[in-house]
Amino acid sequence: MSGKPAVIAVLAVIMSILCASCEAQDEKNELTGILGRTFISDQGIHGLNAPTINPFVRSGKGLTFEINYSRALLVTPVFSLSAEVPVVFNLDEDLASGGDVVPPNYRQIFVTPSARVNLFPATAVSPWVSFGAGFGHFSEDKNLNYSGTNPGGSSTSGVIQGGIGLDVRVWHRFSIRGQVRDFWSGTPDLPLANTGKSRQHNYLVGAGLVWRF
Repeated sequence: MSGKPAVIAVLAVIMSILCASCEAQDEKNELTGILGRTFISDQGIHGLNAPTINPFVRSGKGLTFEINYSRALLVTPVFSLSAEVPVVFNLDEDLASGGDVVPPNYRQIFVTPSARVNLFPATAVSPWVSFGAGFGHFSEDKNLNYSGTNPGGSSTSGVIQGGIGLDVRVWHRFSIRGQVRDFWSGTPDLPLANTGKSRQHNYLVGAGLVWRF
């Protein structure tokens, strides 16, 4: 292809991108629902309470829900900048150990206002990165795994959030989102299971639906 047809083809591509960008400008708000699992690494227990067998705090893979509202602050054909608020609920994070030193489960809630940058927001496929900070709340079962009362209690800590993901537009204003987010938070209050750690990574791997309006 050369000459006038090539120029027409290039102009057509540019116009289609600009038109898509104009449409994206009108869709400044997003409401997202995500379903996934939270992954937390096992931690060794130190001190006199450490079980002789399986001296670890082992975490399950809690079923996790995220509700996320965002608003576009800047949209161009190449990238967009949005303010978002991921609110994450992990309501049954199982715990296990070789001794009676941890509760059977606890609950997590994370709220982390963040900034998100999408590449090629007006196209059907848009990768993104996110970074922000907020707080997390932990609420534990009142009993220990086998018997007795859990001496630990609820706690709240600061949280740093970082994430990557991919949005794929499937129909008009609806997209499918796949994502991985790391919520770097404090740890649950486990007085009988000293891990020597004051922070932990909570990796949320999930997918869901995005509605733009």
